[in-house]
Amino acid sequence: MFKTVLFPIDQSRETREAADVVTNVVKKYGSRLVLLSVVEEPPPDAPDAPSADPMVSPEVVAKLLENAQSLFSGQGIQSEILERQGKPAFTICDVADEIGADLIIMGCRGLGLTEEGADDSVTTRVINLSPCPVLIVP
Repeated sequence: MFKTVLFPIDQSRETREAADVVTNVVKKYGSRLVLLSVVEEPPPDAPDAPSADPMVSPEVVAKLLENAQSLFSGQGIQSEILERQGKPAFTICDVADEIGADLIIMGCRGLGLTEEGADDSVTTRVINLSPCPVLIVP
């Protein structure tokens, strides 16, 4: 049913919690697992000073992907890793389409549950733009 599962990751607690669900789904369906992390483009009006957000550092993102791949490997799950640059929600959906994902599994920080946060929520944008079903782990 879910031949290819896309798991977008960042350094959040919600991503770590969603990893258990990913493990269960991938094992149950014998899915191909693709781990994706997006290096965020700094806003055009941002100064050239280094950002406080670690997800803008390619080195940090590469290490994050490597650690996640090791975590799944320890569970007996082989995974592929992809690192992309761009706006997270759009990049996640583009990659899902590109790899033919049957399911995206991602954690949710809950920011999109209020009207104020809905426009800023990566999760809400992915749900609205995704070419496949999206499983949100609260």
